[in-house]
Amino acid sequence: MGELVERVDERDRVLGVVDRGEAIENGWLHRVSTTVCRDPEGRVLVHRRAEHVSRFPGRYNWLIGGAAEVGETYEEAAARELTEELGVRAPVRFVFKFLCRGEIGPYWLGVHEAVVGEAVAPDPSEIAWHGWVTEAGLREALRRWTFVPDGLDVLRRYPARRAA
Repeated sequence: MGELVERVDERDRVLGVVDRGEAIENGWLHRVSTTVCRDPEGRVLVHRRAEHVSRFPGRYNWLIGGAAEVGETYEEAAARELTEELGVRAPVRFVFKFLCRGEIGPYWLGVHEAVVGEAVAPDPSEIAWHGWVTEAGLREALRRWTFVPDGLDVLRRYPARRAA
């Protein structure tokens, strides 16, 4: 058995524990948590996924995250993923969640923000390249590079939710 996650319903209520691969294969809802990382100057972290990862290899993303583990809150998952993928500990702030009809299947997605004031040490098994970009630099990168589609969905929703 692989990674265990909580299967949830259309209202994000726990139905049981399942293998994440099985959840994806069957289109069962589960929870994923992501974070928009900013440095103290307000720049956004952008990264390219490693070429050998199972989902979206070599594509760019502006979110750090992954599946919430069994019993884990969205915020706990977001903080854990920052440590696992970037080697940093930073407080995360919940911004919003929504039912994402993602490219690999549906899931509840919790979106957070964190200010990362220390140097990051990305896990090379997950992240092949990273850089800090301004908002204008992010818009330019979106025109030039191929991004993870679910991250683009978040980007369409993020400015209004962040301002709220």
